[in-house]
Amino acid sequence: MPDTLAPSDLTRDHVLRAIRHIEREGIQLRPSTVYDLVYKGRRYPPRPVVQLAYRLATDQPDATWPLPAGAPTNGLLEQLDFTVAAKRPTLANSPLDGDVAAQEAMRDLYTGPAADATANVSKLASPPAVQVEEPAPSYGTPEPATPYDRAAALAELFIGEEKLDNALAALHRRRNLILQGPPGTGKTFLARRLAWLELGATDASRIELVQFHPSYSYEDFVQGFRPDAKGTFRLTPGVLLDFCRKAAADAEQPYFLLIDEINRGNLSRIFGELLLLLEADKRGPAHAVRLPYAAANEPRFFVPENVFVIGTMNTADRSLAPLDYALRRRFAFVPLQPEFGGRLQEALVERAVPEAVIQRLITRLTELNQAIADDPELGPDFQIGHSYFCQPPAEPSAADAWLTLILEQEVAPLLDDYWLDQPAKAAAHKKRLLAGS
Repeated sequence: MPDTLAPSDLTRDHVLRAIRHIEREGIQLRPSTVYDLVYKGRRYPPRPVVQLAYRLATDQPDATWPLPAGAPTNGLLEQLDFTVAAKRPTLANSPLDGDVAAQEAMRDLYTGPAADATANVSKLASPPAVQVEEPAPSYGTPEPATPYDRAAALAELFIGEEKLDNALAALHRRRNLILQGPPGTGKTFLARRLAWLELGATDASRIELVQFHPSYSYEDFVQGFRPDAKGTFRLTPGVLLDFCRKAAADAEQPYFLLIDEINRGNLSRIFGELLLLLEADKRGPAHAVRLPYAAANEPRFFVPENVFVIGTMNTADRSLAPLDYALRRRFAFVPLQPEFGGRLQEALVERAVPEAVIQRLITRLTELNQAIADDPELGPDFQIGHSYFCQPPAEPSAADAWLTLILEQEVAPLLDDYWLDQPAKAAAHKKRLLAGS
């Protein structure tokens, strides 16, 4: 066996050998806090399994797997055709912990009301018919667009010119961009500013913002049957169809679809066949397709060339599975990190926050983020972002209490969640974070 082994040289057989060794020897691995490696209906913590595979492959019982937990290790396992899934609130390796796809399909089953419920309903008088419809919007007209240029963007963003240029270059090249990073790194804020910068103005009429969630579906996003005010189901266009038609009618101007929390939805189910049409070289009428609900004589659907998609992705959301590679290769990815350097300090000084409060904030958060990044079960994807601290109070005398409340009410609960199975560790980090408050 080799004394050293590059991570890329690890094979599927190495990992399978480790799994067989775990089962044969009855080894109890410490559960992971975020993801599971799913194999033949059983769940294993990804990094400990790969660590064991690495040690067996190198014949070194004390060898350390060089990649951190999370995306690096999970990505390698997926390249080896293993399934890595987000943890679910079920007992590991119990009868309920079988095939992931099968369980998702079971959640869609409906076998009708219980017999007793049916009997009771039949005895009740039918309620009077009520006409239901969505309330008319009561919001005022949007504010008029104002000019927006590069200087305005750099003045309010916590990224440098080079990173801004790189994000714009990726957007021009792929037409589809995902801003990814830990919570509070300004992903949605930056997404809107990129759109404004390309439009040259804060023009809300050419920007559409949607947020994905577990219940969001193809029928919501593309096209589906929905009830009207009379209770009749009609084929109704979704957000994407309406937006693309609007963009196609104004082909000389760019249009921006912003998808917040893009990885919270079931993306294969939401996009369906439209994954193909998102590609930069598959835009326009030449690549139009017939939608599943559309009649044969209806016009085919295409994504116009002037539509740009910007998504945001929270890398610390442990309820989510990693994006599949079919979607990944159609987007460019720009990582965002917490920015507790000079730019944040300058912004706080401009808002008259006392120097002692600024130093307390920077010192505590830098130490905490280093501890999170060094944790093998968490890593850099779980660091705390700077957005929590961008709106200090107008009165300098209230700044110390403002910082304390954010640390107690917003940051500390995150630490309880990060170290859910290690409460003593969470308590120690909270104590250091709040010391002297």
